[in-house]
Amino acid sequence: MQEQTERGPHADQNYRGWQSDVIVDLIKRYGFPYVTLNPGASFRGLHDSLVNYGGNEPPMMLCPHEEIAVQIAHGYAKASGRPMAVILHDLVGLLHACMAIYYAYIDRVPIFIIGATGPMDESKRRPHIDWTHSALVQGNAIRDYVKWDYQPTSIEGVPESFARAYSIMTTEPQGPVYMCYDAALQEEPLAHDVPSGPCCWRNMPAGAPVASKASSNLRRRRARPSGTSTTRSTFPTSIRCA
Repeated sequence: MQEQTERGPHADQNYRGWQSDVIVDLIKRYGFPYVTLNPGASFRGLHDSLVNYGGNEPPMMLCPHEEIAVQIAHGYAKASGRPMAVILHDLVGLLHACMAIYYAYIDRVPIFIIGATGPMDESKRRPHIDWTHSALVQGNAIRDYVKWDYQPTSIEGVPESFARAYSIMTTEPQGPVYMCYDAALQEEPLAHDVPSGPCCWRNMPAGAPVASKASSNLRRRRARPSGTSTTRSTFPTSIRCA
């Protein structure tokens, strides 16, 4: 855990907002308790915003490998019923995490995975490394075992797609989602206010398993249950974002 710092930039007259600050606002709004990550240059903008704009809230957990970062989020969701956010560096970090993401998918565990790529503008790429570590489209690498993936092309597209990803992640059957952000998009100065998107109040979709009083009584009367399941919803019937 990092030492907590005050959110001081707003008091600094020389402070300039960055587009990655919008992503931090959304992470806070949806109440993710922790962020696991293995630092990488593709999300240096977001990392900087988490520290200097977000004041290290939510706390970041430094992990030695991306697979461990996803597995921590997997275990936390199983134990607490709350999803965590995970940040994965570029294509290489995503590939490192593939097995852990697959396990979360088959275990129906909600994990909000944030990735980064590029820059997609070729003129802004560093020689060699930005070319070999980026892909088009990066989400293809895990599309078969996440519930949804998306890569917005502008900061205006970030809030609504973030809300959609969260809703899909927590809809039964739950599972991981992947949101990928262009490195250049993160590091652009924030030129204007970006609407925060849909209201963060949301009700559990109709497909979520909700046991009625009558069905609960019927199960209790059974001498021998017909079966058991290790995958069940642990989320409340409604969620309010922080």
